[in-house]
Amino acid sequence: MGTRLPDNAKLTAFNLNKMEIKDRQLEILEAAGALLNEQGIGGLTTKNLAKKVGFSESALYRHYGSKEEIIAALLQYLYDRIKERLPAIVAGPDVPPAERLRQLFGSHLDFRSAHPHFLTAVFSDGMLKYSPAVYEGIMQLMSVMRNAVGSIVDEGQKSGDFTTEIPAEELSHILIGSFRLLMLRWRISDFGFDVKIAGSQHVENLILLISKKTET
Repeated sequence: MGTRLPDNAKLTAFNLNKMEIKDRQLEILEAAGALLNEQGIGGLTTKNLAKKVGFSESALYRHYGSKEEIIAALLQYLYDRIKERLPAIVAGPDVPPAERLRQLFGSHLDFRSAHPHFLTAVFSDGMLKYSPAVYEGIMQLMSVMRNAVGSIVDEGQKSGDFTTEIPAEELSHILIGSFRLLMLRWRISDFGFDVKIAGSQHVENLILLISKKTET
C-alpha cells in the first residue's frame, strides 16, 4: 500500500526509506500521471483510473485506498527517483561545476523523457491547490532540486567558474526557472519535440550565461 495522505493531513517529510513499489503499482502511477495530463486533477478518479489500467475498482483498492493515497505515492515515487540520482552528481569529486550541471539537468531530461506525464504532478495549478498536504509535498520535492543546483552554483562561484555578480541563490532560481519553462513548453506542445536534444542545448546556453567571462 502507498502512504496515506488525507486532505487534512500535513505532509512534513517524505518517507526517508525508499518506497518499495511493485510493477502493478508503478503501472497505476503511470496511468495516474497520464490522467492528470489529459484531464487535470478532477479527472483523476478511481473509476477513470481503473478503466485506464484495465481492471476493476476493487482491484485498484488492493493497491491504493484512495485518490489521496495515489497522489501521495506518486509524489513519493518522484522524490525517491530524484534522491537516487542527484546526490552522486552534486558530490562529483574532481568534476567541474559546469559538467555537474550538465549531468544534473541531463539526468532530469532522461527521466522526463521516459516519464513525460509525471510533469503534471509538479506543474499543475490544480495539484498545487488540491490540498495543503499535496502542496507541501510538491514544495519539498522542488526543494531537492533547488538545493542541488544551489550547491553546484555556489561551488562554481568559489572556484571562479561562474559569475559572482549575481548571488548563488538568484542564479539557481534563474537556472531552474528557465529549465521549468522549457518543460512547460514541452508539455504544452503535447510532448511534440525531442526534449533531450532541446534540453541539452538549453542547458549549454544557461551554462554559457552564468560562466565567468575571461578577459582577453
